Amino acid sequence: MTAAALVTSSALANALSHIAEELRRSTVRILNGRESVGSGVVWSDDGLIITNSHVARSRSLVVEDAGGRRLQARVESRNPRRDLAALRVAANGLHHAYTIAPFALRTGDLVVALGNPFGVPGAVVTGIVHSVGPVEDLEQQSWIQVDIRLAPGNSGGPLADAQGRVVGINSMIARGLGLAVPSDSVKKFLNGEPDQPEIGVSVQPVALRGPRSGALGLYVSEVTPGGPAARHGIRPGDVLIGYSERPFRRPVDLLVALRSGVSAVNLDVLRGHNRISVQVPLNQ
Repeated sequence: MTAAALVTSSALANALSHIAEELRRSTVRILNGRESVGSGVVWSDDGLIITNSHVARSRSLVVEDAGGRRLQARVESRNPRRDLAALRVAANGLHHAYTIAPFALRTGDLVVALGNPFGVPGAVVTGIVHSVGPVEDLEQQSWIQVDIRLAPGNSGGPLADAQGRVVGINSMIARGLGLAVPSDSVKKFLNGEPDQPEIGVSVQPVALRGPRSGALGLYVSEVTPGGPAARHGIRPGDVLIGYSERPFRRPVDLLVALRSGVSAVNLDVLRGHNRISVQVPLNQ
């Protein structure tokens, strides 16, 4: 190894050591009785801790901070669908994590995960970002997919970027990749916001007849009063057949349209025998 490579390797090791130490200060071990069930992230200095819903199944949990102090925790809220839970401990002055939204993450970026795998406190693993976005068969919710080795006990712990900023909460392994809930989804969970855009309709898949025989339609059975769809003219009885002149081929395609990153979606609608286009702004 050349002198330059040694210097680079040493600098990387020092940087990772510093990041790991900072993450340990804001990461807790979660226990159910004497059994370690996972990890958590101190989200704010008023005793708020974020972990996975599957870690916080018991109403009686104990949190162990980086100094070994054990505190009784109560579950404030859970979202099993998003695998998130908010815990509260009666302690001030906990060292909270520095969090950012994961929008700047790119494929190949270095990330660091910290947790308590198999009960080993403060263990660190590194990996690279595979992608950020929906995962097939997981309800089109956004995930940070990471080529990283996670183990039981990492669940609920932080996933951080190369600067030590927490970008997600480690959740599970799927198809050999680690999945983390993005930090912006945590923010929505805490604010009681939906994790994906909604337009306020209930739909049922139907097979179209006539010139579009065999194609998929989404029959609007209900429209939420005051919601985006209602405010922009969608009515019960309408049939959604696509968006931006792209036909729906699967029921999940409506979710794909809503998560496409645009500020408004142009829905193609059958109303009686007429085809119309309705523009529906998202998150308004």
